[in-house]
Amino acid sequence: MKKILSGLAASPGTVRGRVRLVKTLEERVSFKEGDVLVTRITDPTMTSMMNRASAIICDIGGMTSHPSIVSREMGIPCVVATKNATNVLRDGMRVFVDGDKGVVYDDSTD
Repeated sequence: MKKILSGLAASPGTVRGRVRLVKTLEERVSFKEGDVLVTRITDPTMTSMMNRASAIICDIGGMTSHPSIVSREMGIPCVVATKNATNVLRDGMRVFVDGDKGVVYDDSTD
């Protein structure tokens, strides 16, 4: 697998999943159970998506930011402070998220 992003390891764990970019709240309708939530930063209005996410990746954030705290409470991997996840990742792309190391890999089979 090719490393495509790195950031701050905010919540431990590893998971494989499909990217779902979320830039507006209206996009929550297309968010499915097990999707990897990719956004600039989460906020409380995104909790329903976060509950269904297998992992969270954000452009910004720190250890005490909303996505970091909530993902630790939910027990799902989280990588924040990637700077450009919303530009590098595409909807439907398969990724491997390593929340222990703060790294995201391209997990496509092509």
